[in-house]
Amino acid sequence: MHLSVIIPAYNEEKHIKNTIQSIYGYLSNKNTEHEIIVVTDGSRDKTNDIVRSMLSEIPTLQLLDYAKNRGKGFGVRHGMLKASGDYRLFTDADNATSIDHIEKMMPFFEQGYGVVIGSIAVRGSTVASGSEPIWRRLFGKMGNLFIQIMAVPGIMDTQRGFKMVTAEAANKIFPKMTIDRWGFDIEMLALARKFGFKIKEIPVVWKNDPNSHVKLSAYFEVLMETVKIRWNLISKKYN
Repeated sequence: MHLSVIIPAYNEEKHIKNTIQSIYGYLSNKNTEHEIIVVTDGSRDKTNDIVRSMLSEIPTLQLLDYAKNRGKGFGVRHGMLKASGDYRLFTDADNATSIDHIEKMMPFFEQGYGVVIGSIAVRGSTVASGSEPIWRRLFGKMGNLFIQIMAVPGIMDTQRGFKMVTAEAANKIFPKMTIDRWGFDIEMLALARKFGFKIKEIPVVWKNDPNSHVKLSAYFEVLMETVKIRWNLISKKYN
């Protein structure tokens, strides 16, 4: 299997069908051997029903349905470990970053990178109007300084929901992860560094739904989880 696409989804009935169709259409037209794994994380709307209704029409689609809400990190972790692709991408259910960005990512794996991540903080990135309210940008920049100091120096944007890893990196990183919610991206990148995988940050076009599930409280949760990650690194919990 060449590529696995993992889509964590929580109450995403508004977006999930179009996102799956967009990804499947693109990869099919490119004749890319792939699988699409949707991980529903205790959704209370029609997300599960919509995905199930698509299983017969999209042969590469799979559904992992968890009844209890555990968090995006939980969903991504289980999807990554279920996946069989040589390369494994997780992408947000609202299709904020289009699947064609993988064309920018693949050359870096050939150069020896184990992790390639989308970013809106590097030259060449674009943020669609209304995608990032002023308060998100402010807290994001302030939070990133703290995150760099505590866990992943040099990474300008840890939180975009568009990250790809090799199978080797996935199988080393994700079994060690402990963060189930918003701070999981930071833990993933910190572990990638710990295990010696090179990380490349690439610019993306970001078209986020302004009504997404991310709330102000999530930024403080990320900072607290970053402290936990730092302690885990110091105390050698990940060894």
